[in-house]
Amino acid sequence: MKLKYILPLIIAALLFMVSCEDENTMTILDEIQVSSSYVSLPVDGGSASINVTATDSWTVEKIVTAKDSVKWLTISTNGGGVGESQLTFSAPSAIDGRTAQVLINSGGKTQRINIIQGLAVISQAKVSEIHAGPDGKTFLTTGVVETISNTEYGNWDLTDETGTIYVYGTLDAKGATKNFLSLGLEVGDEVTIQGPKSTYNGTAQLVNVSVIKINKSLIKVDSVENEMLPIEGGEFIAYLSSKGQGVSVEIPEDAKSWLSISSIQSTGTNAVVKFKVDANAGGDRGTTIVFSTTDGKKEYTTETTLNQKGAIVKATIAQFLAAEVGDTQYRLTGVITDISNTTYGNLDIRDFSGETYVYGIKDFKDKNLKVGDIITIVGKRAAYKEDPQVAGAVLESVIPVTPATIAEVLVKPDSSTDFFMVSGEITEIDNPTYGNVYLKDGNDELYVYGVYPGHGATGDFRKNLLADKDIKVGDQLTVIGTKSSYNGVAQLTNGIYFSHESAE
Repeated sequence: MKLKYILPLIIAALLFMVSCEDENTMTILDEIQVSSSYVSLPVDGGSASINVTATDSWTVEKIVTAKDSVKWLTISTNGGGVGESQLTFSAPSAIDGRTAQVLINSGGKTQRINIIQGLAVISQAKVSEIHAGPDGKTFLTTGVVETISNTEYGNWDLTDETGTIYVYGTLDAKGATKNFLSLGLEVGDEVTIQGPKSTYNGTAQLVNVSVIKINKSLIKVDSVENEMLPIEGGEFIAYLSSKGQGVSVEIPEDAKSWLSISSIQSTGTNAVVKFKVDANAGGDRGTTIVFSTTDGKKEYTTETTLNQKGAIVKATIAQFLAAEVGDTQYRLTGVITDISNTTYGNLDIRDFSGETYVYGIKDFKDKNLKVGDIITIVGKRAAYKEDPQVAGAVLESVIPVTPATIAEVLVKPDSSTDFFMVSGEITEIDNPTYGNVYLKDGNDELYVYGVYPGHGATGDFRKNLLADKDIKVGDQLTVIGTKSSYNGVAQLTNGIYFSHESAE
């Protein structure tokens, strides 16, 4: 092992120890204090105690993970009262080092106790063994860089003959984060790494790994021409360096219908591969092309991506939900019904046909969007745990909707572009088919000329909302529409249903 890779590990360990000391100092609370927030147990088994001083009653609990029920750790009591108490932690002997965390809760405050038994044993392992291993254990493994998804933090996939493991974060040669590019790691390189295993949403990963050794691939992509092809198609060219025996190309099955090889030219260690890309009648599409070579004993690979613009498909939300997950771009218009993340713009939109979740809108914080606004976005059909969602959404346009009382709407000028959100009690249903109703708020009453299931409803889709949702006289209705007048009487026109509360 080279000295430049050993030193970062020592430095990282020292920094971890310092961080633990800092944490002990910073977590002193008035409500509950502990003599130490770090407890070390002997690897052969044994006990250790700390003192707990509280101004109120307190409870203690283990943090249980999906991979560790922490049954090996025994705590002398599950709680205590005001004043000073002793808390003892015990564990039987352990083959490998292990860790746990315990929470002490009192008066709405929490103290975190870190438990460690023995020293973690670093094991050389295959990817399949890492998947089967416990969370928190540090593994040493060797494999090939398959894909790189983040070049700042160093998120990528490592593959060996037994499977693939995701790497979430890579330390540089000095043990620092967010400096992945300094390592010069590329797709196709063989690399030995070391880091702890964790599980995120049921998927195993190695976190903040240290790079022990890099065996550079014998083939790499130096540059490409026309990385983004137009709708009309054209030629895509890849320039490669190869120190192996020839160059072979693999086109994925899903791209063989529109992507083909025109020619492969090799001169010394340089190769030029040209591809023909057909015209695109659908949405945006792309693929990953894999190039490989061999030294006679081992195969080396590298890859590049090709993308092609496509048409944007205008769709109802129902049509979007029925579509397959992919790169096709869809244009959707609907009313914002909920905003679950005000930083990134995770929200729900609804039209007359259905509702879908939008996993963020680009630059959302600058858009000043709110619940009730009518927006048009473009994004891809994606899914999370089989639940459909819009990914990579970009805002195209917005129609602001102003919340207003009936009294405020009555004095507004007529306009076909200014939208208001109004709530009131239904006092009369004038037309049950199209939802012509009277709404009352206090002493003020407003006629609503049509309440339709959602934005975009036309023809028969406008009919029978009241019956479908069992909306009756006396119910509280919230509707979006524009102010107009008929025979000098104010009304809300072309109402979009937002919500209702039953009088029952």
